[in-house]
Amino acid sequence: MFDYTGKVVAVTGASSGLGKQMAEGYAQQGADLVLMARRVERLEASAKEWKEKYGVDVLPIACDVTSANSIKAATDAIKDHFGHCEVIVNCAGGEKGTGTPLVDYKREDWDFTLNLDLTSIFAVTQGFVNMMKDAMAAGKQTYGRVINIASIYGLVGNTAIPTIAYHTTKGAVVNFTRGAAAELATSNITVNAICPGYFYTELTTETLNSDYFQAFAKQSVPMQRYGHEGELNSVAIFLGAEESSYVTGQAIAVDGGYTCV
Repeated sequence: MFDYTGKVVAVTGASSGLGKQMAEGYAQQGADLVLMARRVERLEASAKEWKEKYGVDVLPIACDVTSANSIKAATDAIKDHFGHCEVIVNCAGGEKGTGTPLVDYKREDWDFTLNLDLTSIFAVTQGFVNMMKDAMAAGKQTYGRVINIASIYGLVGNTAIPTIAYHTTKGAVVNFTRGAAAELATSNITVNAICPGYFYTELTTETLNSDYFQAFAKQSVPMQRYGHEGELNSVAIFLGAEESSYVTGQAIAVDGGYTCV
């Protein structure tokens, strides 16, 4: 079960953090990879390492998920190289204005965050679903999986730090997932979301290691710790697998229990 040999998995935001971790998790299961991000030199380094380590094919692609032309160029490159793609993981994202209260939040920061964290998921999903449908019609693949990386902040509010645009986009990603899952249910394409809790990445380490957040985690996370590297991979592998054909429209929190209390 969960053997990805011969399957192609594409991951946006794969140059660092959770995207990179999940991509390697798929490689460990035998998947060929498409690594997408703006920092292509990082993708190329991972591609070289994982080809040698896991014996899989890895295609690095410079891609800006806020650009329709860049997304199309990426899907064209995948068609030329592999001819099919079973899984797309929408992990690219970011935000501006973190820590700014709602009443002071700048419109330009709002627009930036919605474009990067929400509109890009619509655009990438649309492009990849069309590619999946074409490949299935041509007999090059038999199923498709869309996995959207949302957040616990898409399920609940928080009292730790103001981040109104991030809450908004991640909540929308969860319901985009449900809507897309319903539309695609008869196409043998599932759509699910993962809602990570607090994980260490190069962007979060400084904040999470602060005395304030350390105390906050012990009080608000039942496991009293942050997520470790690789602890998101099992859910991503499960949702992308051929065997998970009856799981769609779900938002799975991986958060040490944060959203259960």
